[in-house]
Amino acid sequence: MIRCENVKKRFGDVEVLKGIDLRVEAGEVVVIIGPSGSGKSTFLRCLNYLEKIDNGMVHVNGKLLGKREVGGRLVEDKEKHINKLREDIGMVFQQFNLFPHMTALGNVIEAPVMVKKMSKDQAVKKGLELLDKVGLKEKANEYPNRLSGGQKQRVAIARALAMNPKIMLFDEPTSALDPELVGEVLQVMKQLAKEGMTMVVVTHEMGFAREVADRVIFMDGGYIVEQGPPQEVFTNPQHVRTREFLSHIR
Repeated sequence: MIRCENVKKRFGDVEVLKGIDLRVEAGEVVVIIGPSGSGKSTFLRCLNYLEKIDNGMVHVNGKLLGKREVGGRLVEDKEKHINKLREDIGMVFQQFNLFPHMTALGNVIEAPVMVKKMSKDQAVKKGLELLDKVGLKEKANEYPNRLSGGQKQRVAIARALAMNPKIMLFDEPTSALDPELVGEVLQVMKQLAKEGMTMVVVTHEMGFAREVADRVIFMDGGYIVEQGPPQEVFTNPQHVRTREFLSHIR
């Protein structure tokens, strides 16, 4: 579902990603952990080309993302084509990014109506189903300022699901939440994993990683340092940096 080859990204003189190779299979849940500044969130944003990569290739669902071949060389793709491929990739951010002037339902139906040209009636029907799925059907007509952080994040998940993505990316989706609200968001994510959604999750929630991940990736200094099943990575890490990192968060 995702194939990355030698992905590099720099901001000015700082090389944040130093050559990432990764494959994610359909239905796989991959959780990325690591210290702040290791490149985790930048890498996630490269997977839907919110960040343009400086080197390498990203294939999503068998299609090259962000670049196209012209005369035997790769050139930057047109934004229109990139946006079309992005429709297969849902993304949930740390800060919710809901439209404050729209209700919960309005936030969920906006993209299907505007981008996919879905009828308003059809979008509302599906939007209510998705809000029900995340446990918020009764909040459909509430505005974001009347919702808790956990409720906002669940609306954001419903909004991403409204485009019928094949892949869901989560960028530290619980880091902005009060501790007592984290569980309600993780519960929705666990349900998505059970349903077979392909997911790449950047998180500090080690319990979630242990319970839900098919594979845990430890990043440090712009590299993938170690990866494997959660049981192996958490109980018998092979790399010294992984051991150091885990020793500080247990």
